[in-house]
Amino acid sequence: MSGTALAQQCGSKAVRLVVPFPPGGGADSLARLLAPRWGEATGQQIVIDNRSGAAGNIGTAIVARATSDGCTLLLGHSSALVVNPSLYTDITFDPEKDFAPITLIGSAQYLLVVHPSVRATSVEDLVSRAKSSPFLYSSAGVGSPNHLAAEVFRTMAGIDLVHVPYKGGGPATLAILSGEVQLLFGSFASSLPQAASGKLVALAVTGPNRSSQAPDIPTMREAGYPGFDVRAWMGVLAPAGTPRNTVDRIYDTLTKVLATPRIRDGLKKEGLDTSSVTPAEFLAYIKAQRVFWAKVIKEAAIKPD
Repeated sequence: MSGTALAQQCGSKAVRLVVPFPPGGGADSLARLLAPRWGEATGQQIVIDNRSGAAGNIGTAIVARATSDGCTLLLGHSSALVVNPSLYTDITFDPEKDFAPITLIGSAQYLLVVHPSVRATSVEDLVSRAKSSPFLYSSAGVGSPNHLAAEVFRTMAGIDLVHVPYKGGGPATLAILSGEVQLLFGSFASSLPQAASGKLVALAVTGPNRSSQAPDIPTMREAGYPGFDVRAWMGVLAPAGTPRNTVDRIYDTLTKVLATPRIRDGLKKEGLDTSSVTPAEFLAYIKAQRVFWAKVIKEAAIKPD
């Protein structure tokens, strides 16, 4: 289906892209980066609708109940789609049954950093030191990506770590900078500059591949933890029942938009790696991620605040 066909299908309505987080955050920034180019490619206005609340559950549920005509879409986030279903008992949507996944847009790795007082120069060194004296680690809150990343590390390494949750990523970063805690799986935006200045020590990245932003820093897999892959990701989904030709048309459009230099550069500035996959691959990834995080959350007995 062409852009003209989409405009005819949606009539006078703009395409509504629901972002389940407030304005100014990472998901909102990504949506505002994509919307103009996406609209140009389809000839249809893309309107961003921020519906925040309940850790992304409210906005996600809105799209699950929307009409399956391709005119209401979700900029879905990994936290709401694959983590929250194992954390919250009042979820009103099923990530696998209530959506037609279209494609991933981007993913963000995390950076394992330690306070200089730890005196660790590698992940192996950190683990050795942690076995004799458990370290404190900060996070943006219970169930946050950096909390979950640390739990995966703790389990794989067989070490004791003490979780100190804060109310947001900013306070969590300040805690390690001040030495209140010794370890953090931080965002690249907040942690990499601190590591470059010597205020923190970067030991590894959490994705399957090294980051173009810090190519000298090894992955957790290279550090001896096969299968370690912790990333926050975002993708576009439609309500279940959306016609396959509509899903394919949106996928084709987004693939072309994501390949443009302006969008690729914009994603890089946002700290995101481009991660376009087919609708079938995206669905398989969601299923695998749900199983992975359900196991982590159950074994660590994580409960939401």
